[in-house]
Amino acid sequence: MKVIIDFKPRLFRTLKSYSGEKFANDLMAGIIVGIVALPLAIAFGIASGVSPEKGLITAIIGGFIVSLLGGSSVQIGGPTGAFIVIVYGIIQNFGVEGLAIATLIAGILLVLMGLLRLGTVIRFIPYPIVVGFTSGIALTIFTTQMKDLFGMTVDKMPGDFVSKWIVYAQNISSSSWLSLLVGLASIAIIVYTPKISKKIPGSLVAIVVMTIVVYIMRRYFGIAEIETIGDRFEINAALPGPETISINMDTINLLLPSAFTIAILGAIESLLSATVADGATSKRHNSNTELIAQGAANIIVPIFGGIPVTGAIARTMTNINNGGRTPVAGLIHAVVLLLILLFLGPLTKHIPMACLAGVLIIVSYNMSEWRTFRSLMKNPKSDIVVLLVTFFLTVIFDLTIAIEIGLLLAMVLFMRRIMETTKVSVSTEKIDLSNDSDIAYDDEALVIPRGVEVYEIDGPFFFGIANKFDECMKNIGEKPKARIIRMRKVPFIDSTGLHNLESLCRLSSKENIQVILSGVNGKVRDVLMKSNVDRMIGSENICSNIQEALGMAERYV
Repeated sequence: MKVIIDFKPRLFRTLKSYSGEKFANDLMAGIIVGIVALPLAIAFGIASGVSPEKGLITAIIGGFIVSLLGGSSVQIGGPTGAFIVIVYGIIQNFGVEGLAIATLIAGILLVLMGLLRLGTVIRFIPYPIVVGFTSGIALTIFTTQMKDLFGMTVDKMPGDFVSKWIVYAQNISSSSWLSLLVGLASIAIIVYTPKISKKIPGSLVAIVVMTIVVYIMRRYFGIAEIETIGDRFEINAALPGPETISINMDTINLLLPSAFTIAILGAIESLLSATVADGATSKRHNSNTELIAQGAANIIVPIFGGIPVTGAIARTMTNINNGGRTPVAGLIHAVVLLLILLFLGPLTKHIPMACLAGVLIIVSYNMSEWRTFRSLMKNPKSDIVVLLVTFFLTVIFDLTIAIEIGLLLAMVLFMRRIMETTKVSVSTEKIDLSNDSDIAYDDEALVIPRGVEVYEIDGPFFFGIANKFDECMKNIGEKPKARIIRMRKVPFIDSTGLHNLESLCRLSSKENIQVILSGVNGKVRDVLMKSNVDRMIGSENICSNIQEALGMAERYV
């Protein structure tokens, strides 16, 4: 069997018809996106528990690889707010080395997803789960920024949501009103900058303005109570060399759940971003190639000390809105960030922490999707349960538990819904033909011969319906001579349903009851043939319609 790998980087196809005009558009878009990505990369890095240059390194190396190998023409890769919670938790529990191992394993999982052509399957993750954990992440990010926004002097913050707010309440007296003023001013600048110019990113304006203001206050007025990046971190304005990551089975077993969460979250975020981009550009991305590219980025980035990489919706849309139409714009964005790190990196130490808190509060608000959350609360109860469980698990516990339990709950509720829609009915006297489409018959009903039972399965014949089928048979009093099972409305049969059917055939054979199948579609028939069901009941007893099946049953009566 020949395995076809669906890996077709969009860049190589684009370069075949590349032109100077396209380069000019990509150059402008890449420069703007690089400037937009600067404050976000720094803020995401710090909020995740690593130094600011690690966020920039992630955006540089990860963004370059995603654009080089990706399946979307306009996708911009880098660190995103969605990973802050999971990355921070991994660092707290397993350290920076644990994060590197988890990210690398996640990268391998993403590559495997792409090689196994699971790009389209990822899209079927229930929407309430996506909204639930996204909104939960947003609230968690908002919570983590209160310390820096208020300038509180707290030595060590607890990891969980409730304990954080308890610590905030206990230390509110240590707040700095100047830090709060800087944070609120940063939020106001970000909110109102688009009303003046949509080309200039508000987060960059806020950082430049507030950094200058705080620098002047510290340098000329001696006001040093406003904490800056330099007070907390030492900035290394250079690309680091590769480091060896030691992996063994013990660390894989320990970090696999976290790696799985990173991989699933990265796949969802990237493919969602690529899908949104498709709608804006009228093009289609290759989801399997995109997963392989995201996987490659997450394998390489941790070797250089970076954090998880994924497609970033806001930066991707900024790229599109500024004329970027090929992966070259993403490559330029990475080069711009590299130049900023090398030549302007030392200046980042003057950025106020309260200003970055303001940036992340706006990010959390945009992530919250509160309007979508509110509209989903009007959906069926099963969707509301999945939404709320995922949301509260994300906030109170962590994202790993939220995604795993959310997916499990969604699958259970889905199976329950399928079971409710799948019906098993039994007839012993006549069959109503008014809704039948598999036969042409003049009368409105078919008479069932005495000693024959007709069962009809309406829906998938899977493990959830097997008990229903057994219950229907137990409710019949007199033992029949033949059982007809109408399967015209059975789209598929799984292994449990097949086992149930085989058991029925064996039991009926012992009781001298002939089983006859009616209206079996091609796919289900193939499954039955492979399992030798035709030999158990006789191939002549697999009939194309109910008329033929009733005629066959009369022989046994």
